Amino acid sequence: MAPSAAQLALPIYASREAVLQAVRENQIVVVEAPTGSGKTTQLPQMLMDAGLAGERIIGVTQPRRVAAVTVARRVAEERNCRLGGEVGYAIRFDEQASSSTRIKYMTDGTLLRESLEDTRLSAYSIIILDEAHERSLNTDLLFGILKRLTTHKHRRKSLKLLITSATLEATKVSQYFGSCPVQSVSGRQYDVSVSHSLENHDNDYYQAAIDTAMQVHLNEAPGDILMFLTGQGEIMKAVKQLNNAVSSLPADADCDALLVMPLYAAMPPDMQARVFAPCPEGCRRLIVATNVAETSITVDGIVYVIDPGRVKQKSYSPQTGLDALSVVPISRVQAVQRAGRAGRTRPGKCFRLYTQHYFDHNMPNITVPEIQRTSLLSACLYLKSLSSDIDVISFDYLDPPQPEALEDALRQLFILDAIDSDGKVTPLGKEMARLPLDPCLARMLIAAANLSCLPEALTVAAMLSAESIFSENRGPEQIARMDVEQLGHASGITANGQQVLKQLMEDGPGDHVFLLRLYKAWQEAECSSNWCQAAGLNMRGMRFARDVEGQLEAAIESSRSTFFDRALQDGTIGRSKKRRRTGQNPELELRQAVLIGFASRLARRMLTHNGYKTLGERSILAQLHPVTARIAPDEDGLLPEWVVYHELLATSKNLLRKVCPVDATWVNYITPKITNADVSRLRGRHQLQHQQPGLTVAPMSSTDVEPSHAAAAQRSQAAVDAARARFLARKAVRR
Repeated sequence: MAPSAAQLALPIYASREAVLQAVRENQIVVVEAPTGSGKTTQLPQMLMDAGLAGERIIGVTQPRRVAAVTVARRVAEERNCRLGGEVGYAIRFDEQASSSTRIKYMTDGTLLRESLEDTRLSAYSIIILDEAHERSLNTDLLFGILKRLTTHKHRRKSLKLLITSATLEATKVSQYFGSCPVQSVSGRQYDVSVSHSLENHDNDYYQAAIDTAMQVHLNEAPGDILMFLTGQGEIMKAVKQLNNAVSSLPADADCDALLVMPLYAAMPPDMQARVFAPCPEGCRRLIVATNVAETSITVDGIVYVIDPGRVKQKSYSPQTGLDALSVVPISRVQAVQRAGRAGRTRPGKCFRLYTQHYFDHNMPNITVPEIQRTSLLSACLYLKSLSSDIDVISFDYLDPPQPEALEDALRQLFILDAIDSDGKVTPLGKEMARLPLDPCLARMLIAAANLSCLPEALTVAAMLSAESIFSENRGPEQIARMDVEQLGHASGITANGQQVLKQLMEDGPGDHVFLLRLYKAWQEAECSSNWCQAAGLNMRGMRFARDVEGQLEAAIESSRSTFFDRALQDGTIGRSKKRRRTGQNPELELRQAVLIGFASRLARRMLTHNGYKTLGERSILAQLHPVTARIAPDEDGLLPEWVVYHELLATSKNLLRKVCPVDATWVNYITPKITNADVSRLRGRHQLQHQQPGLTVAPMSSTDVEPSHAAAAQRSQAAVDAARARFLARKAVRR
């Protein structure tokens, strides 16, 4: 297909023949191409139109979902085809692709999950790891997996691999892939002048950015503005403040109209699309964005960039289990990326809200790779499930993670029954890895299947997977305080629906049961958008949760896994759902399943006050997060003795977030594994001592368990879970 004039004007087309020749002559190529060069949208088309893909798919990975969807739409438009036809995308819980798809954009996590089913990725002729400089955890895993697949003895010689990036350590990556060639592409067409502030705005960067945006709007020539902030809440606050500032301008102000628009990863696709729509005549766009706009998404028409030099970054301490989401300085590489967003259509300007001296001498050179600052629980489960010959400790990482982080992940996987005491993945662990969920949620679903509460657990998993269930400034406590009868009249909810709402917070259920009740209340209201608005809920988030629930149920039904036999046979899920038998207590069973799923995140209340101490290698004292759904205290004002939690957040205080109370009698079944985990054995050290020198296992084996053995092991695990369910039920009755 012949490219349009606009496509031919992109810088990458000047290097088209050189890039194609490099791909023809080499299995692996690193492509260095600055922001806005067209590498993401044009390179896959160039490869396909040159016949290099054959009859298979060109897979293009992106670190973010928003980029995968947005770019796929753009390329489908350029090729004049429907989305899901020749060009498609696949992200978690959403796919627009078909048997005719030849260019598929996807998140890096999607490709990892596909590799579990097909370790040789035989559907693809070319894989492009795009935006590799962001060094997401999943991209780093793909580095190692694709290196095995393209360089080992049993490699796939027909698979081509391209690593593309705006600012990557090209020499380092080239050496990692056996000194593969590096192909450089020229950059933007216009100069960008960079201005630094006279002082660093460490504590007032937000207001400095607002003030700078208004100054640019009032004093600079026409042209769209891109302003970086750190998160959705900050962005929406800025959008409101900027709109108020514009409406307060004098009627005779000598400036165009200003259209202020947010852009962040969790935005619904239709709202994202508005950012790319042409601006009306006599109007200037001001796009307030997270770092998703640094490289993943290119918005045409940007002339001015405002860079406060901050980003919100998540980090994890394997020693304590503490998660921290902090605003931190960006790296010099990110600063260059942000400036590069201007100057695509004409000379641009970048206003940096930090000093030249700080940029030259104090700003970090590069961003710390995610693999060195985040939990490796999912990563270790993936590697263990992929092949029996992968040792997560000695795996060939581009930048190795902390050994403590790997040991922490192995310990948690052992507690969740995903690996055995020798560090080998169990059939249950493999089933957990196949589900598109966090390992703890996956383990919860498997336990729920044997506790006869899988429908309830599916609802909770779906609600927890949604980006935003609550509207801004809403949460469980706010919903608990609302006038239920007034809400019912305002939203047309039935009397039965009002009763459901009244029961939302009764008996202090904790977050998981609260989310289950909330979803049921929404269903009682016939999934009404008016009810959502009156209740302070995000209708898009609730619909997303409903879709996810259906997809998870369909995935379980089609998997034919023996781990879910009981739920499929008794009809609690599937096409012929039966009504729950009387006498069962789904909320009680759900809390038992949550305990099994989050057994590695257990905390015990202090004897005389409502602080909690976590269980693990190093105990941490913490409090319940303020937005936790109400948990009922006893007559002495003390909260439940035991809880499990999703996150342990490090703020001014240590906070337990997304909490479920569990009975003390249930915990006795869990604690032995927590205290008896032998990390040395989990690492497999004792096995390595008995291996013969030079003895290796063929890489990328599709399974390390014979089918008959796997089925037997699955039946065994199902029996264990069933016994556990009976044990918990007896304890509950005694109480």
